[in-house]
Amino acid sequence: MGPVLAGVLQLLALMGALALAYVPLGTYMARVYSSEKHLRVEKWIYKGIGANPDAEMRWTAYLRGVLAFSAAGVLFLYLLQRLQGSLPGSLGFSSIEPAQAFDTAASFVTNTNWQSYAGEQAMGHVVQTAGLAVQNFVSAAVGIAVAVALVRGFARSRTGELGNFWADLVRGTVRVLVPVAAVAAVVLVACGAIQNFSGIHEVGQFMGGTQAWNGGAVASQEAIKELGTNGGGYFNANSAHPFENPTPFTNLFEIFLILVIPLALTRTFGVMVGSVKQGYAILATMVTIWVGFVALLMWTEFAHHGPALQAAGGAMEGKETRFGVGASALFGVSTTLTSTGAVDSFHSSFTGLGGGITMLGMMLGEIAPGGVGSGLYGMLIMAIIAVFIAGLMVGRTPEYLGKKIGSREIKLAACYILVTPALVLVFTAASMALPTPPHSMLNSGAHGFSEVLYAFTSASNNNGSAFAGLNANTDWYNTTTGLAMLLGRFVPMVFVLALAGSLAGQRPVPATAGTLRTEKPLFTGLLVGAILIITGLTYFPALALGPLAEGLA
Repeated sequence: MGPVLAGVLQLLALMGALALAYVPLGTYMARVYSSEKHLRVEKWIYKGIGANPDAEMRWTAYLRGVLAFSAAGVLFLYLLQRLQGSLPGSLGFSSIEPAQAFDTAASFVTNTNWQSYAGEQAMGHVVQTAGLAVQNFVSAAVGIAVAVALVRGFARSRTGELGNFWADLVRGTVRVLVPVAAVAAVVLVACGAIQNFSGIHEVGQFMGGTQAWNGGAVASQEAIKELGTNGGGYFNANSAHPFENPTPFTNLFEIFLILVIPLALTRTFGVMVGSVKQGYAILATMVTIWVGFVALLMWTEFAHHGPALQAAGGAMEGKETRFGVGASALFGVSTTLTSTGAVDSFHSSFTGLGGGITMLGMMLGEIAPGGVGSGLYGMLIMAIIAVFIAGLMVGRTPEYLGKKIGSREIKLAACYILVTPALVLVFTAASMALPTPPHSMLNSGAHGFSEVLYAFTSASNNNGSAFAGLNANTDWYNTTTGLAMLLGRFVPMVFVLALAGSLAGQRPVPATAGTLRTEKPLFTGLLVGAILIITGLTYFPALALGPLAEGLA
């Protein structure tokens, strides 16, 4: 079997598995977030945190809950790292330096999981499990909660109430993420991923010296790392490490985990707004972009220019031989079109245009299918923009799901889509203009610029993957990427929740003959076009200086 055919077959198998999980998981999540009953363990949690899960919240109260919980998470994780040297189970590692501790705390609380450290050389068992793994669960649950609040904004009318943040947070964690991650962890252990709390031990000679490895609760963290679209690896090689990702099957299984909740949330959306066809329209948009990006990246990496690439069957530099070009391209697209950040190959070693495709996937806003929760609310924001554009074309007030898109709604949507590009471009420009930050670049020219552009694209979009080559463990990059992650996560949430409150307060507008049918393929095409055009106009000059210049050289 040739490598191209193998890559296509893996793509088809993955799509089949996702199709089988789509309806049951999406419908189950809709029931979870619509239920009025509380499990016993949930009641214990509510009592422990002093929350009333039945109290409805307006968007301002919901936002306060999101920000307060996340701020507490940043503080706790920062202190845990700063105290690591005094904690049991530290494996002899010292405490993390202040700038790096801030960067890592911001990273995991914002569901970014950007790492400027090597996990097996810096973090002990307590920080990994009590700090990073916990944030893998709750940061993902926060994203889903905000998405559900926006969906309620469409589903409800004549009220400003969006549900209860604490109930949504706890239910997402207890009823969705924990049980699915537990099953996924068992599968990974059965396939060879490690799961232990062993210390550091020598494993033999390596280049004239001994090589040491430490164990850890890797399989359980790997499961939620992918399922929650987190991405922070236990080891520096991330999902290219055999302890995290042992076989081609686990590689495909991990891609499945990355995509399954973001895609299934479109079904949840359809069920909650009372029209599954609307969910299918959003799903079709996500899948169209995702399949298109997979095809483009496979094409760039399989292009045989030169005898070395012909002999290897594709651009194998920086790719795991266990997985090959096709699986690496599939993983690369899936991780950059979501907010995952896990990698099974070095994106810096992709071809010039291939690296640009991974970068563009993040620049779209990670909405195809995007992160858990963030992908859905990002896509719904773009749907509002597309409806507004269609309204301008025909000269009538735009409507979406029975809600009028007026000046307030379109201003909030516009602010949402402007935040991330501003962060990416401003921080990249500052890093290139100042005298010290460029010293962190391994390469010069277009590829070196791509290293910096990719870093801030990854941080601001809460992706977390690295282009490789850039030394991000400096005070400048630890501080600026930390700020980019916090602003890129929570400022857009302000606009999302404000929009949800505005929509929930409206009266429903009955559909007429002139209403745009947003469940039809025509709207899907309009939405895809709007996404690509808006992103292209925003980022094309920066891409032209980096991956496009390198790819066309």
